[in-house]
Formats: sequence, structure tokens, C-alpha cells
Amino acid sequence: MKILGIDEAGRGCVLGALVVGAYLIEAGQEARLKALGVNDSKKLSKKKRETIRAQLGSVGTADERLISAHAIDGGNLNTLEETAIIDLVRTHRPDRVILDALGHPSTIPRTIERLREAVGGDIDWQMMPKADALFVVVGAASIVAKTTRDGRLLEQQESWGAFGSGYPSDPKTRAWLQALARDGVPWPPFVRTRWGTVRDIEAQQGNS
Repeated sequence: MKILGIDEAGRGCVLGALVVGAYLIEAGQEARLKALGVNDSKKLSKKKRETIRAQLGSVGTADERLISAHAIDGGNLNTLEETAIIDLVRTHRPDRVILDALGHPSTIPRTIERLREAVGGDIDWQMMPKADALFVVVGAASIVAKTTRDGRLLEQQESWGAFGSGYPSDPKTRAWLQALARDGVPWPPFVRTRWGTVRDIEAQQGNS
């Protein structure tokens, strides 16, 4: 039986793509993932995540879909993420899919029904909060998503200077955005310009 874990990284960021990560294993390989130290990516150091990511290919198959800042600005984030999930499931055709919850737990039944109808087939769908900590296959997917996103952000910082984590709560990220606005530099393509953080900075600059 093939099991596909799915998780995302960067949903709440103002900078960069949303990365939907997936990891496919044969049932019974969970112990090997645990031996590698797989866990929720947020509970691992950057170095540990990168070390584990390099070894995931020895146990299963990693994959991801990137949703650009431009696509997020022009669409509905929930719909875009569900579309990415559908594509990943269609690509790998697992027997079971385990996902970290999308949105409030009360929406889980409706979300699963939409995904099931879109993909078709006889697939067992499971979705729950904290799945990345409860199931190692989802933890592996979270590592895939996080390391891919971090790698892309690092590439962007090489061209645009250090801007922190990319989250609105990060003072370094906000200061970087404020400096661009103050200097009249057009927003780079990886900035989610519809985010309230960016709109607020634009409004403040316009009033200064």
C-alpha cells in the first residue's frame, strides 16, 4: 500500500512562494523515517532538516508544487493549495493520503469531500491538525516543503539582500519592505502585494 503525506510551508508569509510538499512511501517504511529523525519540520533545526532531506530519497519519493506570489496575489489561496494537492495525488496515485489540516478543523469534512471528488478513485483520505507531528510521512512532507522554500528564499536574498524569514511578524522583513517603499523600488516578483502588511506600508509611505 502506498501512502502519500502532504504538508505546506509559507502559507502565512508575505514573501515567497507557498510550497506544498509531498512524500510517498510504501506502508511499513515509517520506522526507517523515524530512524532518520523525521519530525515536524518546525521542531528541527535548519541543519537537521537539510541532513534529513538529503536522505529521504533512500526511503521514498519527495515532490512539491510551488505557488508563486503572483499566483497568490491573483487567486484564492485555499483554492490554489487544493489544486496543488490534487495534482500531487493524481501524479502519485497513492492508496492513502494523509494531510495536515487546511483551515479550521470544522472545515475538514467538506475539504476532504472536494478533494476526493476531484481526484476520484478509491483513495483513503485523512486530514487532521498537527498531522506533521503525528505521522512521520507528513513530517517528511513538511521537511520537503520547508527546505524547498528556504532554498528559494536564500536565492532571492542573494539578489535582494537579507530580508529575514519573510513572515509579517519578522521585524527584519518589515524593515526591508519599508526600505524598498521609501526608496521607490518596485516590489520584487516574490512579494505578495495583496497582503495587508504590504498595503499598510504603501499607505504609510503615501502619507509620509
